[in-house]
Amino acid sequence: MRLRYHARSLRFDSRGCAGHVAEAARIVELAVDRRPRERLLMAGPTCLTDAELLALVLRTGNGTADAVNLAHTLLDRFGGVLGVLSSTAESLLAVRGLGDAKVAALLAIRELLERAEIEKMKRAPVVSSSDEVRRYLGIHLAGKEREVFGALLLDTRHRLLGVEDIFLGSIDRTMVYPREVAKCCLRYNAAAVVLFHNHPSGSAEPSSSDRELTERLNSVLQEIDVRLLDHVVVAGLRKVSMAERGML
Repeated sequence: MRLRYHARSLRFDSRGCAGHVAEAARIVELAVDRRPRERLLMAGPTCLTDAELLALVLRTGNGTADAVNLAHTLLDRFGGVLGVLSSTAESLLAVRGLGDAKVAALLAIRELLERAEIEKMKRAPVVSSSDEVRRYLGIHLAGKEREVFGALLLDTRHRLLGVEDIFLGSIDRTMVYPREVAKCCLRYNAAAVVLFHNHPSGSAEPSSSDRELTERLNSVLQEIDVRLLDHVVVAGLRKVSMAERGML
């Protein structure tokens, strides 16, 4: 079958893996063994580019561009895979060619990633790595346009009991009531807690009010014998551990 391309041709190595790829023609015009889905099944997902993997989720294009080209558009617009998966439903729906079905599929992937991280932490003998917590929070808070304050609740052996978003605020502030945080810990019968909140429009550096709040919360939690292990502030890709900064 003769292949036609809009721009440069695809290049493949001996495993059928694509090199640096320009815009391709319609996927259905490609030979079967050159289509993303078939190549993934033959050689594994690492052989596909970000755009090709994303195209498998999108499944179809937008009428003027195939799924791969639509994926390229998304990656360029949102700055890569993380940007796409961190975007809100509203911002995704604003892209021509993304309807409810495609957006729902993208949001489902993000939710599955978050649930996988929770499952992994719950199965771990102990939640001891700050990197592990930061990785989870990066997924959990991705795309949140308002401030969220929450907690990872742990038992006496620092195993994860659950995750709670306790307060939802505006774009730049959240009202946090220590009594409600304490109630949440008691509800889980938690022995330790990692608090977290995000700064959707600012820096991940803890503010003076963040430090004051953490001190108040620490005092309240000590009264109910709950140990505050950390308070993590998230802003975009940055996550700052107040424990590592010596702020607890």
